Amino acid sequence: NKKGDVLAVARIAGIQGSKLTSTLIPLCHNIFISGVKVDLTLDASTYSVLIRTQATTVGPTGVEMEALTAASVAALTVYDMCKAVSKSIT
Repeated sequence: NKKGDVLAVARIAGIQGSKLTSTLIPLCHNIFISGVKVDLTLDASTYSVLIRTQATTVGPTGVEMEALTAASVAALTVYDMCKAVSKSIT
């Protein structure tokens, strides 16, 4: 892809997305994130990408929205980069 390594770019996008969760999701408060992990794996047998995310914090609140946002943004990035190569992807 002329935009770069799809999985590497999607990983970075997912990490950035997790940090913007409170901006993207109404009424979701900003929290201190101590770590975000985004792993993407190609599954050639199903022509798909497996995305696993994990967010951590030392605060008293959960970070599930940050992990879900990371996965969503990573998936959107994969789709955006791949549709530039093949208009028939779904």
